[in-house]
Amino acid sequence: MTPQDRLARSEAAPALLRLHRALTRLTSVLTVMNTGAHPDDEQSCLLAWLRFGQGMRLVIACSTRGEGGQNILGPERGGLLGLLRSRELEEAARVLDSDIAWLGHGPDDPVHDFGFSKDGDQTFARWGEARITARLADAYRRWRPDVVIPTFLDVPGQHGHHRAMTRAAEAALALAAQGPDPWQVARFYLPAWSGAGGTYDDTEPPPPETLRITAMGTDPATGAEYDEIGEWSRRRHASQGMGEWRDVPRQSWSLHLRGGTLETVMAEGLPRNLAELASLAGPAAPSLTDAAQAIEDALAAFPHPSACCKALARAGMCVDAALASASAGFMAAHGHRLHRKRREIGHALAEAAGLRLFATTSARRLAPGSGGEIHVTARGPALSLDIRPALPLGASAPEVTLAAPGVLAIPIEVAPDAPDTPQFHPHWDALGGNGPGHLRIGTQIVGLQVTLDLDLDQPLALRPAAGPAIRPDLALITSSDALELRLTDSEAPLDLDLPPGWQSARHEDRLSLTPPADLPSGKVEIPLRLQQRPVLTETHGSYPHVGSFALARPALLRLLRLDLSLPDARVAYIRGTDDAGPWLRRMGLDVTALDAIDPAEDFSAYTTVLVGVVAFGARSDLPPVLPALHRFVRAGGHLVTFYQRPDQGWQPDHTPPLPLTVGGPSVRWRVTDPAAPVTVLAPDHPLLTGPNRIGPEDFLGWHKERGLYFASDWDPVYVPLLSCSDPGERPLLGALLSARVGRGRHSHCALTLHHQLDQLVPGAFRLLANLLQPA
Repeated sequence: MTPQDRLARSEAAPALLRLHRALTRLTSVLTVMNTGAHPDDEQSCLLAWLRFGQGMRLVIACSTRGEGGQNILGPERGGLLGLLRSRELEEAARVLDSDIAWLGHGPDDPVHDFGFSKDGDQTFARWGEARITARLADAYRRWRPDVVIPTFLDVPGQHGHHRAMTRAAEAALALAAQGPDPWQVARFYLPAWSGAGGTYDDTEPPPPETLRITAMGTDPATGAEYDEIGEWSRRRHASQGMGEWRDVPRQSWSLHLRGGTLETVMAEGLPRNLAELASLAGPAAPSLTDAAQAIEDALAAFPHPSACCKALARAGMCVDAALASASAGFMAAHGHRLHRKRREIGHALAEAAGLRLFATTSARRLAPGSGGEIHVTARGPALSLDIRPALPLGASAPEVTLAAPGVLAIPIEVAPDAPDTPQFHPHWDALGGNGPGHLRIGTQIVGLQVTLDLDLDQPLALRPAAGPAIRPDLALITSSDALELRLTDSEAPLDLDLPPGWQSARHEDRLSLTPPADLPSGKVEIPLRLQQRPVLTETHGSYPHVGSFALARPALLRLLRLDLSLPDARVAYIRGTDDAGPWLRRMGLDVTALDAIDPAEDFSAYTTVLVGVVAFGARSDLPPVLPALHRFVRAGGHLVTFYQRPDQGWQPDHTPPLPLTVGGPSVRWRVTDPAAPVTVLAPDHPLLTGPNRIGPEDFLGWHKERGLYFASDWDPVYVPLLSCSDPGERPLLGALLSARVGRGRHSHCALTLHHQLDQLVPGAFRLLANLLQPA
């Protein structure tokens, strides 16, 4: 986190807002868990009302890191995208003051985002139904939600990941109530609204409404509608283009209580606050009644911090007395509520006292056998702070005392055999204590002992430094000529575990690899080693809304031996949310990347213009040159468009040279089975006959899916070239279309060619080469 990031975060959360948020946490003892399959699935606007309008504790349970999704911000894919979307959900949860229960742990975990499926069974085949159900049951036991609300319904026409998550959420209810430390969820609500829309198409009506939740008024601290606060949270999912301004904010949500009857309030009959909990507390009842009154006094004292402090200290002492006097039966049923409330009171008291704490590390990553420092800054009242670092396995730091206000450096030592820290962490707590390292701080404020969990500005990682890398680490071999590669470290004694017959030559930061002349077609993987140890490589990303992030993986040079013929073409590439440009150059094409399009561009210097994935929604410089693109086509140019979303810049009668509609909802217009049979409809079409003849073998070995956002309707001039479908569904013809327009051509490809290039699928290169031929 840069100094500018800290200033921005401080500016966005002034003291009175932080104090108000801390005080309203104390008004409820109920916990609501919202379950979904991907970051951005959470029902943000409803959750904003439940937290800031009702004071409930929130938990977002998410089964994947979104690593199989799209990214409108940049080139991050796979695990790196999973890190980005994990950080986005954490920032979205920060706005909602919500915890996160992560159920999947990245692309190497069986529970991961593999793109799309159309039913729960397909998803469970990858995740394991027993596995995800057990993980949800563990989450119920850990967070002890009174209420569980899946975001989606398990009905045909819905994303299979959503369907699987909703089914598992219900199955986990009984499992969580068994075994050691059981927990019984009191209410399980399904959405009583349809999930149909631009993407999904629920084919069954939602269940009947048993509860209507209405958000009354506005948030006292900000003056914003609760729906608007939810959209503040949603816009943190910037890689997915989330965040919506509504002139008329949404104010009500309908829910269906599974196995229940009509209710007027959520979780009717459950204790909603400490005062109602006192009626069940037996000997602890007087103390809880006094604690409830003290909390009311603290809220009434707002915005006067000193008066809030006195009331909060009294509330904390009363909760301590209740914990000491409560019966074993009461503690088994409700002890978690009191412990959480005591922790929340401590955080509210620290806010009211003006205590501000910051912790940074001297390095984001520490190697085994090395050391570093944690720098702690305390501002505010004169207090003695006892600091106990909680660090990853293999790292140690002493317990220290800091006199606040003040600054202190805590030394860290990392053992030579320290294991690597996980890159995906299993949970996130709105009160702190997150990541593999944090600080636990004890102090006394107005006579009350308080324990605070302070997160580091950036998560601390233990792993060896990234070694030398080869760039590019993905390459094509289309002849017996040597590959010329670049090393990021010209001095490192890098070892390549070359297959038989290969030769290598190194000159400073250049590496030349020569394959054997008789190398057969196919993939070759060459691991990198440094002094006989595997080399780690890192890929990095950074965006203002999430900060910096990095993914470490074993370094591997991946090659594809391929017989490939290229067209004689001059290609302009307009990148969208894909990153096909480097592949065009590796293929040997004459390509110019138009990272910024001159408004006066007429494209006459090119034979072919390739417009990348969802570029019409992602590129503000593209719509103004549409007339020039249309003139380019009619004058003899070839315009090739990768798949576009119907809700992001694609206007069927305006964007393409001839009318062409992208299908919606998209669940109907995609083929999720990467092995789905492909029928060639026009085998003699020039795009399928040269310079490479496309046949059945070119559709073997595809990854994740065939394509999405297929065209659903088009001008009769367009010729459909391929047909494919998922098992049991009608054939879709809109995967690849081409039309003569004037003296030129427009071809529209909804196949996931850009993704197949990254997976070194031979047919994707051959088909792309054909698509880029001049008209």
